[in-house]
Amino acid sequence: MSAMEGTSTTAGAGIGSVVRVVADDRESRSSVCERLAARLDVRLEVGRLEVGDYEVEGEWRFERKTVADFGASLLDGRLFRQAHRLAQCPGGRALILEGSEADLSGISRESWQGALVSLGLAFQLPVLRSEDASETVRLLVYAGRQVMRQREVVFVAVPRRARTLLRQRLRVLSAIPGVGARRARMLLEHFGSIEAVVLAGVEELAEVRGVGPQTAARIRKVVAAGSQAPCGGGID
Repeated sequence: MSAMEGTSTTAGAGIGSVVRVVADDRESRSSVCERLAARLDVRLEVGRLEVGDYEVEGEWRFERKTVADFGASLLDGRLFRQAHRLAQCPGGRALILEGSEADLSGISRESWQGALVSLGLAFQLPVLRSEDASETVRLLVYAGRQVMRQREVVFVAVPRRARTLLRQRLRVLSAIPGVGARRARMLLEHFGSIEAVVLAGVEELAEVRGVGPQTAARIRKVVAAGSQAPCGGGID
């Protein structure tokens, strides 16, 4: 094993982040497009996509099919042609299957399951199930947020001993009530050491992204309480 290993840091995509979605113009009148356009956390663009119905954050391509359309495209042969084209797309790609099996007509359960197996194994396309248009929108937005989180990850090569020490420092800081693993990482990245975190004032702590005044005051109270403990009654 190499002495140099990796660790990653991420700030996480904020709740207020806007997800960019490009919808194929042939989907522009769909209920999914209507719901996407109504969301403040989505920037919807409409254009012609050569493959798929929705492109999320420029990296994920989705083909959306209602269960009824899935059955019809299976019968007329469109399904696997579309799957082949989608599978050739660079980056992430998946099929969203919207509705319930009750909407199927003219398709046996065996054919239905066989098609799902082919999509997942032969074409290596994830099939995401959705109850309705609202849930499809939530899936698209969630996928966008995952892409945004991945973009914020920074991979840093560090010696193995340093990585172990980093984990120990993070464990100590995350044990402070209200801090947790994510804030511990933010604090350590900002101040550079546990000692600097302990010595920092409330205003300095509050400057750290993801901490805020209330958490900063709680951290300060905990570390200050430790320094003011009575001298008597110590460990023998």
